[in-house]
Amino acid sequence: MVVKVYISLTSGLKEVKKRQQKILMILDSKNIKYEILDISEPGKENEKDHMQTNATSNGGTASDPDPRHPLPPQVFNDKDYCGDFDQFELANEIDNLEVFLKLSPEEIPQLNRSTLDTSKIDENHPNGKVIENDKPDDDKENKTEDEQNQV
Repeated sequence: MVVKVYISLTSGLKEVKKRQQKILMILDSKNIKYEILDISEPGKENEKDHMQTNATSNGGTASDPDPRHPLPPQVFNDKDYCGDFDQFELANEIDNLEVFLKLSPEEIPQLNRSTLDTSKIDENHPNGKVIENDKPDDDKENKTEDEQNQV
């Protein structure tokens, strides 16, 4: 199964264009494979009908909060409807995007740990803070304001 993003490259709504770009940018950053279906291209009437028939959320915008037909971007996993931009963004914010996209375990990109440089991770720090340099920073609380400004 493949994630399909239904978009319109000829949309006159700036908000729709920004939403389309954001979805593609997030999918790219997470290395999730997807297919773009531009419903505004000639010959893509079947794809447009599929999107409008199967999308259960209209993808309302600030300028058109209740459109007659679902607006792009709309996200599907193959033929299964996943949601619109707002649902996609929420799933991404709560770190639940893979579930939202209905990805199987084989389709979820794995972080290649063999390429990570773990030599600069301080495992004693609660957040695994990256060490910037080998010299520990002087305790700023014990310095006067003039001493801190000299650094």
